[in-house]
Amino acid sequence: MNEIEIGRGKRGRRAYSFEDIAVVPSRRTRDPEEVSVSWQIDAYHFDIPVISAPMDSVMSPSSAIALGRLGGLPVLDLEGLWTRYDDPEPLLAEIAALDPALATSRMQEMYSEPIQAELVAARLKELREAGVTVAGALSPQRTQQHWKTVVDAGVDLFVIRGTTVSAEHVSGQAEPLNLKRFIYELDVPVIVGGAASYTAALHLMRTGAAGVLVGFGGGAASTTRRTLGIQVPMASAIADVAAARRDYLDESGGRYVHVIADGGVGTSGDLVKAVAVGADAVMLGAALARATDAPGRGFHWGPEAHHGQLPRGERVEVGAAAPLQEVLFGPSRTANGTTNLIGALRRAMATTGYSDVKEFQRVEVVVAPYQA
Repeated sequence: MNEIEIGRGKRGRRAYSFEDIAVVPSRRTRDPEEVSVSWQIDAYHFDIPVISAPMDSVMSPSSAIALGRLGGLPVLDLEGLWTRYDDPEPLLAEIAALDPALATSRMQEMYSEPIQAELVAARLKELREAGVTVAGALSPQRTQQHWKTVVDAGVDLFVIRGTTVSAEHVSGQAEPLNLKRFIYELDVPVIVGGAASYTAALHLMRTGAAGVLVGFGGGAASTTRRTLGIQVPMASAIADVAAARRDYLDESGGRYVHVIADGGVGTSGDLVKAVAVGADAVMLGAALARATDAPGRGFHWGPEAHHGQLPRGERVEVGAAAPLQEVLFGPSRTANGTTNLIGALRRAMATTGYSDVKEFQRVEVVVAPYQA
């Protein structure tokens, strides 16, 4: 592995973002209609390899139901406004109208309201009664406090999502979440992340997780690099974690852990490249927040944007591109990659001759930095 000398006392390897790579067509092509983009994790089958990011700007109970009926996996943020307030719609409208200079402090006030267990149960019940797969997300810090409420509400998939999640959290102040024991004792599949390196992902796979989130989430709404100095370009991160998946498959005697790209997948081209370098599915935030029927009303933010002590995200205006149906399936009315995401994936797979998502992970890619 080639390393670059940063200075006499430090070396680092070159890492690549989605913009640095491109997919290479092969000798075979096929009709887009003959391509399968379906995905299955544990016992749950989905028509498209799309998971919603658990963010208030992306998912409300109604938009979660809509995504589920369109074939994706909706994940509700169980630490968001929907589990703190009976009716958060006025607050969502207020966030969209906030002066940028006041947005962070006002959002900190809104999200300081305590999470209500009865609202957690009610929101998940609403999804279950609509007949869609029920998934909810908690941060590692909140999991020990609220997991029983979530499981008792009948969740199908449990998501533990943070900026960086490790299997070896060290704390001298409180007993940390023991992921391996927690996942072993839980009766539902767990998706956990983010991880951004081979070693971190391998350790998370050994906890028994059904899927590992790759990246730091946040995407357009994250300022993690500017605030903490932390970033791993997504193409390299996914490829590293895909290598951990392969090695864990051998180590475990055949247990397959799904790799889910979480962050940086803002356009259809990013989605295509995420799968090409090894992702089984993608978690979409900004891409779905652009839907005209998204709860963010053209704005997007994650939990990092209202952190009580160290905000490392922003409320950003992503605009409104089209209804959710058109964002996923078209027809596109622009050529900027923000609508018909699944149609673009189908077209890319057909152009390179691959028939399903798993096969497409073997496609050739090249390093070809994009010049705007």
